[in-house]
Amino acid sequence: MFFKYSKQIGSVLIAILVAGCGDGDSRSEPDLQITSASVQYSKKMIVTITGADLEQVNTASITKCSGLSLEPTSTSTQRNISCTVSGTGELSVELKDDAGSVLASKTFKVPEPRVKMSTSLGDIIVELNPTAAPVTVNNFLRYVSSGFYSDTLFHRVTGFVAQGGWLTTEPAIKAGTLAPISLESNNGLSNVRGSIGMARTTEANSATSQYYFNLLDNPGLNYVSDAQPGYAAFGMVVEGLNVLDAIGSVPIESKYGLSKVPVDNLILLSAEQVQ
Repeated sequence: MFFKYSKQIGSVLIAILVAGCGDGDSRSEPDLQITSASVQYSKKMIVTITGADLEQVNTASITKCSGLSLEPTSTSTQRNISCTVSGTGELSVELKDDAGSVLASKTFKVPEPRVKMSTSLGDIIVELNPTAAPVTVNNFLRYVSSGFYSDTLFHRVTGFVAQGGWLTTEPAIKAGTLAPISLESNNGLSNVRGSIGMARTTEANSATSQYYFNLLDNPGLNYVSDAQPGYAAFGMVVEGLNVLDAIGSVPIESKYGLSKVPVDNLILLSAEQVQ
């Protein structure tokens, strides 16, 4: 048995060539099942292929999934293929024989990713938009998955935004660990009440870990032109808008060398991708 990897536009192929396979006779209704226990954007997906006609499968293609690899748990009666989901919407798996004929296919639904942000005032769930802002969403999810945001503070509450992702509860500066990202403010998303965006310096392509929530509609933060690039919104609060309102109304003061810091520490206890 050996494996060959190749790429085509719109899909990634992994050839599964089995030594001692059958004589190549096609079957009108091959006995093949395609299953997957979990399908989440940016997460590892394992596609399991089973059935009496497994030996007929020469190639398996999976759209919107990168880095295909045959898992070591595969056996003569089961193939487990892993990849990282890289798009939302319909994800298709297609099995072909050595003549290129489709033996079986299945479509999975990849929902928009959601992150649960548990704060000291309650939980907020944000739905992210990787289609409009893929670089920004992927950057944010990498910080989420690493646990970076656990026990960090909302260090700036201005009345129009609430900003976090920079100070720990000690307090101490917790600088972003990933490289700054390119600005995606011209993506069709607006800085409306309940949206989440990435904070940055005066340099357009400087966002790292700091995010902000829009407490009000803030059209002044939107993209205008390359000279006025604005700030990149990349998702919306879908649950816990009342918690966001509560965050926006906390008393603030100057401390830690900053202005407009909540008097009582307002903590992001954890952030977890839940969809």
